[in-house]
Amino acid sequence: MVWAYLLASRFLPEYRCKFSRKDFSLAQLFACLVLREHQKESYRGVEALLEDCPAWRAEIGLSRTPDHNTLCRAFKDLVKPGLVNHVLDLMALWAQRRRLIKGRLKPLAVDSSMFESHHVSRHFEKRCLQTARKSDAKRLRKQADRRRARVVKNLPKLSLAVASSCHVILAARATTGSGADHRHFAPLLYHAWRRANVKVVVADAGYDSEANHCIARQDMSVRSIIPPFAGRPSRRPPTARHRRHMYHRFKRKADKRYYGQRWQVETVSSMIKRNLGSALRAQTARRRTRELLLRVVTHNLMILQQG
Repeated sequence: MVWAYLLASRFLPEYRCKFSRKDFSLAQLFACLVLREHQKESYRGVEALLEDCPAWRAEIGLSRTPDHNTLCRAFKDLVKPGLVNHVLDLMALWAQRRRLIKGRLKPLAVDSSMFESHHVSRHFEKRCLQTARKSDAKRLRKQADRRRARVVKNLPKLSLAVASSCHVILAARATTGSGADHRHFAPLLYHAWRRANVKVVVADAGYDSEANHCIARQDMSVRSIIPPFAGRPSRRPPTARHRRHMYHRFKRKADKRYYGQRWQVETVSSMIKRNLGSALRAQTARRRTRELLLRVVTHNLMILQQG
């Protein structure tokens, strides 16, 4: 919470308006929101936690506890993609000053992961699936498939670009639904490239695209390593230049040393789900994407304050 307060003090104004009541500064409210994500609490839960911990409030200069409605409105006003980009810029600068990012030795890893839109009982889902399998009624199975398809369309999705040397997230993109991954490659790589010294980027076959190779290699001078196995399987090598080059290199395992670091981004996704939760608390798709971005900020703070 203290690190979040120091971070927000760098780029946020003290108050939103000169006519505000000035009970809480924007940096203090941002720190309370980060604490809420770290403790996996609701707005009322973090209000009760701060009320019981006056020493924590004193660390960031809070004379009294913010109301849960104040925190809810602060989440809407503060946690936005533009603000999160400023936060990630500053975090990347901190990581570079500590020499945590080693772009010449370790690659940038890109991947995406799905989160639950609400808390789900895995035991309940498993028992429902077993019941549908035991019954021979095809109608029940089709209904379960259609229900699952509707759920997947509304699932939150978080795409990450991670420095594999230190697990710091350099770029993030939160969306809704299980769409194609390759369209997220360019913005993720661009923001990570401008924040750190990126020389090599690795991604799985979901990001395979000749356009992505051209953006990385020709526009940013970044060596891209992506297996060329998207689309229908074929014994013939791809016709495009960079994808054909990747085909021959993967066939003789020439990039095994770099591509083996791609699992670091999956480790980061697992860290976020284990430490901060895999289910979201927000009720709308827009607020869920913002909650995912706040979890990215919280994860980076947890890494940097230990470094």
